[in-house]
Amino acid sequence: MDVSVWLRKQLQEAHPDLLRAMVKEMAEAMMSADADAVCGAGYGERSPERVNRRNGYREREWDTRVGSIELAVPKLREGSYFPDWLLQPRRRAEQAFVSVIADAYLAGVSTRRVEKLVQQLGVERMSKSQVSRLAKSLDQIVEDFRSRPLDGAPYAYVTLDALVVKCREGGRTVNVCVVHAVGVNRDGFRESLGLDVVTSEDGAAWLAFLRSLVARGLSGVQLVTSDAHPGLVDAIAATLPGAAWQRCRTHFMRNLLTRVPKSAQSFVAAMVRTIFAQPDAEMVREQHARIVDQLETSFPDAAALLAEAETDLLAFTSFPKEHWRQLWSNNSLERLNKEIRRRTDVVGIFPDRAAIIRLVGAVLAEQNDEWAVASRRYMSVESIAKARTEPPADEPKEVIAIAAAA
Repeated sequence: MDVSVWLRKQLQEAHPDLLRAMVKEMAEAMMSADADAVCGAGYGERSPERVNRRNGYREREWDTRVGSIELAVPKLREGSYFPDWLLQPRRRAEQAFVSVIADAYLAGVSTRRVEKLVQQLGVERMSKSQVSRLAKSLDQIVEDFRSRPLDGAPYAYVTLDALVVKCREGGRTVNVCVVHAVGVNRDGFRESLGLDVVTSEDGAAWLAFLRSLVARGLSGVQLVTSDAHPGLVDAIAATLPGAAWQRCRTHFMRNLLTRVPKSAQSFVAAMVRTIFAQPDAEMVREQHARIVDQLETSFPDAAALLAEAETDLLAFTSFPKEHWRQLWSNNSLERLNKEIRRRTDVVGIFPDRAAIIRLVGAVLAEQNDEWAVASRRYMSVESIAKARTEPPADEPKEVIAIAAAA
């Protein structure tokens, strides 16, 4: 019997998994021997001729006739090792392809749909796990964005927001909160300041998040707008001393209307909106007092809540008139929130928190770039300077942040 003929026949008839295992083992053995030659000694061998040492492995896919094989390529402590006799360096076209996959994931396309996309581009085999690994090429971009120094200070106005998304943890599907902040920098442009994923939107979570922003350079805050979430106001005051707090009028209106019969809610809402339609701060406060008196007779509970919230609800009146519309609620973030929601809803349930940070962080980084090159400033430099030089005289020294729990 011709042994070579028999062996060739066995290999041709063998299962592809066996062939892949054999090819993988042989290729890795050859790379190991090649790396030993570069180091001047075998793996783990003590030798005076050694000039370098091993430093673990890195994974690299190798496309063969029996499918893609994940090879463990040796790494060196000094310099780099690449088996150019076996593999080819990643070409620009391949890098661009990886970028396309990452961009598709960023655009809200699910991993299953991305798999169909790459098949149309000519790649027959790409699993959902491979798509996820390609999407991780965004990790460094997002990490750089989250940890960058906040050098646009002073940030006169800051907005804090929270979104609830689903995530798998410990074999269960749970709700987690994505907290992020948007500020107006010294040049009058909006800037996404950072984000984090927390278990629940409580005071401790907000405190840790705000402290991280301060550590990166957040300063000069004059006003913070948010809903009255328990613990949030205290966290603002603890981390941003000297700032005022504006209670989001949109969230307040929702709370107020729960104390009014459904048949009268439209009427009461129209009355309260007249408070914010006045031309100056004095008339705003006078109209507030009138609305409280009018509600007292028919809706005493609503009148009591409106009177109690006067200081926090009208904090915006201590700042330049041209900023009022951006300060009295978090509506300026609605478009951004909808865009984040559009991307996260496609995914549905995230596999882990890192995947949430990757997607939401990439969206925020992209939006931050658009704001930085916008043709129009969010607020003029002159009005921002005026806000910094004329701090609120009748407001308590508290932190300013714009926050909304979505």
